[in-house]
Amino acid sequence: MTSRNESPRVVVGVDGSDSSINALRWAARLAPGLGAGIDAVTAWEVPNTYGFVAFPEDYRPDIDAVSVLRTALADAFGDNLPSGLRQRVAKGNAALVLTDASREATMVVVGSRGHGGFAGLLLGSVSSHVAEHAACPVLVVRQGARGLGEPADPQTGDR
Repeated sequence: MTSRNESPRVVVGVDGSDSSINALRWAARLAPGLGAGIDAVTAWEVPNTYGFVAFPEDYRPDIDAVSVLRTALADAFGDNLPSGLRQRVAKGNAALVLTDASREATMVVVGSRGHGGFAGLLLGSVSSHVAEHAACPVLVVRQGARGLGEPADPQTGDR
């Protein structure tokens, strides 16, 4: 949980997917009610390779991750970033980075599906891991979920 010297934080996992952009928007709606700022976190890692495959000289996953985070924030909020927003790019497995960040968070918000895996799965591997191992409450936002206070869809009743 958050230390006494720091304001509460809502950690959001961001991979650039529509689901993570929706998670950013949900966090922005929830954070003020919690008296919390937002930490938008993107993780990157060098893929495992077998054999002696070399990466191109211009391969920079760290710089790509910064671009993914900035683009996702622009897609979620345009030029109106939430006050108290901090951006963090971390090297490591996304599930482990977010679980570690949960130790200092009031809440973690993740999308239900990211870019990887199989579309037929109900919950992505990162969101599933974070929900199971986080040290604080976790909100898993279903893709297409409407925001807080938005009216239900008149045809389906979905929010």
